Amino acid sequence: MPTTTTRGAARPARAAVSPARPRRGPRGSSTLAFWVFTGPFLVGLLVFVYIPIGWSLWLSFFEARFTVTPDKFVGLDNYRQMLENSDFTGALVTFTVFAALIVPLTWAVSLGLALMVNRLRFMRAFFRSVFFLPTACSYVAASLIWKMSLFSGVRFGLMNTVLGWFGIDNIAWLANPDPPWYWLVIVTARLWLQSGFYMILFLAALQNIPPELYEAAAIDGARPGWQTFRHITLPQLRATSTAVILLLLVAAYQAFDEFFNLLSKTTWGRPPLVELYYTALGQAQDYGAGSAGAVVLTLLICLVTLLQGRFMGFGRRDEAK
Repeated sequence: MPTTTTRGAARPARAAVSPARPRRGPRGSSTLAFWVFTGPFLVGLLVFVYIPIGWSLWLSFFEARFTVTPDKFVGLDNYRQMLENSDFTGALVTFTVFAALIVPLTWAVSLGLALMVNRLRFMRAFFRSVFFLPTACSYVAASLIWKMSLFSGVRFGLMNTVLGWFGIDNIAWLANPDPPWYWLVIVTARLWLQSGFYMILFLAALQNIPPELYEAAAIDGARPGWQTFRHITLPQLRATSTAVILLLLVAAYQAFDEFFNLLSKTTWGRPPLVELYYTALGQAQDYGAGSAGAVVLTLLICLVTLLQGRFMGFGRRDEAK
């Protein structure tokens, strides 16, 4: 081995240092795992969500009848056509009223179920599963059950059978818009289907409330029940309530399955999505007008959501720090 001399003392020379190999440490492994797990989701999100949204926005400015690759630019004519369509604008107004009814009703029912389940001392998991189980049911299947078994217009329907016990004649729940009994059918079906999901959200929020708050309130003389719920429980559920209301608003304007299966091809009681369905996929197949209507509906949902979030104080900095 070659040596070098320093002040008369011989010592071995340093060996040549080979270039360091790149190591795949924890950071490289986590990055690879991130792209492996999220890559398919991101590709699906791009292909099935963002590209169709962009394509729909592009189609809304063209005359697109029986084709999705138009070449005739019409500007805002499609938007003018949809806003002058009384069926579409009537559906928007009707479903604004529908949202004003179904949103607070679902909020109250889901919160009530969460409060009851949270107070249980035994079989909590059982009742939580029972109330959540309808969420797994198909909207189409639930609509058919409501239509043919519960609210059938003949005397064999469950509701008409119960009314017959009190001497009340059969009611054509879904065949007559005056009075609009079909709203009762649709509201109860949607309430049964979605209350369990929002109950789980409220239940998780209730379990995150520190018990020290209730103990301090009891020491200060607060009575259990409405007083404690109003001044402690409800303020602690503010963020969850805002999120639940926003989700309910979006879901109300996007209602389709139960209306399409319960009301079939009736011209009254159609939601905006059903109107867009018949506009884009009906006999005319006007994809341009349908895309313009979809953009209008999206903007309306965003506007109502922002107003609701503003009213509920969503994103407001917590002042009690």
